[in-house]
Amino acid sequence: MRICIIAGDGVGQEVIPAAQRVLQALQLDLEFVYAHAGFEYFQKTGDAIPNATIEIVQACDATLFGATSSPMTRVEGYRSPILAMRQSLALYANLRPVKSLPGEFSRQNVDLLIVRENTEGLYAGRERAEDAETMIAERVITKRASERIARVAFEMARARKKQVTVVHKANVLKLTDGLFRETCFNVAREFPDVETQEMLVDAMAMRLIQDPQHFDVIVTTNLFGDILSDEASALIGGLGVAPSGNIGTRHGVFEPVHGSAPDIAGQGVANPLGAILSAAMMLDYLEWEEAAARVRRAVNTVIERGMRTRDLGGSASMDEMTRAIIENL
Repeated sequence: MRICIIAGDGVGQEVIPAAQRVLQALQLDLEFVYAHAGFEYFQKTGDAIPNATIEIVQACDATLFGATSSPMTRVEGYRSPILAMRQSLALYANLRPVKSLPGEFSRQNVDLLIVRENTEGLYAGRERAEDAETMIAERVITKRASERIARVAFEMARARKKQVTVVHKANVLKLTDGLFRETCFNVAREFPDVETQEMLVDAMAMRLIQDPQHFDVIVTTNLFGDILSDEASALIGGLGVAPSGNIGTRHGVFEPVHGSAPDIAGQGVANPLGAILSAAMMLDYLEWEEAAARVRRAVNTVIERGMRTRDLGGSASMDEMTRAIIENL
């Protein structure tokens, strides 16, 4: 199996090599191929994600991707590497599991999966200036994209606790979210063994904090999924421990949910768990389920024994945490 490694920016350049070390310690038949992307690479070359990188990702069996920095203002010629990959490689499903970890920092008995549409919505890239004082962003919702993400959610739920919550704002966004809602419920008819419920996104934000144990699979649109999954990560320890996968028909790109964290980059204190658990998701995708389970057991063992990085209230370095996980594989 060929694995593309894209470290990206900031702490991505630390946690992705840490996850790679864990993969190497499993002694699987893996070949690692390296590619470039990110704002730092853009500043050097004028291209945040060259065509060569896309070609390498296409040629590999899966990709492990680090965080990239995104400027807060428009920079001519810059495009977000992860958004570019999601759209050019049709990585239409963003899977963000939220599962309790065995530490005091984590709420217990939480095991849910946010299935986020990954290619359209407000992230479709359709922004324009009406005039100097009016900017417009178009929210794109299609039946095709809504149907395929709903089908992913229901198929995932069928293998879990057989419950899907459709999250939307159709009471206000009657056309766009109306189409998303209607399409999801049409797909639900194909899965009579799966319980289907719905919730407005603002109510969902509250219920996630109040009663996360109630939920199994949550399916929603791009922006709502981005916000809700970051919120949900706080239930289990924060962004530093949250994994994710971008899945399409032919390709899979796996990344920690956190950003590039420039304030701690290069200090060796970043939490590698999000990247390591993303690597475990990648192993599942490659049908190496037992290897993925070994990684998760090692992570849980290290936490149970009291090791914590700084974001979890401890003092362990990134390298110490990584070495401990490898020792417990």
